[in-house]
Amino acid sequence: MPFQRRLFASQGAQNLLAGCIFDSSAVKSAFALLLTRVTEPRASKFMRLGVYIMQRTISAMVGKGSVNHNSRKFKTENVDGSRTHLNIDYCNEPIKKIYHELFDEALKRYNEKQTRADRRIENYYEKIRNSKQEKPFHELILQIGDKENMSAESENGQLARQILDEYYREFQERNPNIKVFSAHLHMDEATPHLHIDFVPFTTGSKRGLDTRVSLKQALAAQGFKGGTRGNTEWNQWVSAEKSALAFVMERHGIEWEHKGTHEKHLSVLDYKKQERAAELEQLGAKIEEKQTEFNVLRKDNGKLANENKKLVTQNRDYNLLRKVFGSKQIDELLAKAKEPKQSKQRDERFRKNKDYER
Repeated sequence: MPFQRRLFASQGAQNLLAGCIFDSSAVKSAFALLLTRVTEPRASKFMRLGVYIMQRTISAMVGKGSVNHNSRKFKTENVDGSRTHLNIDYCNEPIKKIYHELFDEALKRYNEKQTRADRRIENYYEKIRNSKQEKPFHELILQIGDKENMSAESENGQLARQILDEYYREFQERNPNIKVFSAHLHMDEATPHLHIDFVPFTTGSKRGLDTRVSLKQALAAQGFKGGTRGNTEWNQWVSAEKSALAFVMERHGIEWEHKGTHEKHLSVLDYKKQERAAELEQLGAKIEEKQTEFNVLRKDNGKLANENKKLVTQNRDYNLLRKVFGSKQIDELLAKAKEPKQSKQRDERFRKNKDYER
């Protein structure tokens, strides 16, 4: 064959070429069509094996925590009331109730240790609400795409709703040191988005309450260790949550589009590795805790063994004395040893009765 490469054209171009020996004008048309096919742009990165791959951005924002707005107790102008029934309300518990559930027992233990009344805490929620170090709760808002490509009224908007719903169903299990008390998926605004309001807490604390509010320590317990100012526990955690959302998106054929950001995002594989690393770290912490308990028990057991050894020795000596001096003489000695104590107790009772009669 004179040509080592075969050029494929459409059926229309082949028909035109077949007839070009009879019609010279057909030659021009055939080559024009071939030129169009050859110079056509190559399939973009959105095409893989002939399948269109949708790409969408992920937005993660810190919310203001307007729980009444999130639960639609009041509606702002951007809310379409005719679509509110499409929202998903996962939970909406009073935050004070959550504080009682999480911290009441720790608060009781803390107050019992205080010798000064001014160091006791009457209301832990109010203490945190007025604190400059911690916030009573935090809010994370997540969104896929924007109103142009994932409008809540479009088919893509329904897909976004399904993805966000699947993502949230795994959120609490993935974050054991975060207690969600209010969560809502909104479909009555321009773009589907998810509001998650939560209280971060840490256990086993050596300072203050042993179970207390702490965003930094809660995220650290889940494996997010702060580094530079731009690489805080919060930033690391949000990046991991974005990756968790991207993992769900991939199940539905949507890739995470990194657009207009210099953040280092985790790939789905890296996310899985990080999840496993976090699980191993938590397992290691539990093993260490159990090892500490075992060491304490072993130490206590050693003390008990020594005490038991002393008792055995004393009992052996006691039996030996009975054999040498006789049981009667030993009993008399024991009775005499008890007499001063019994006499003192009688005098004490007599004195109390005399004081009562007066």
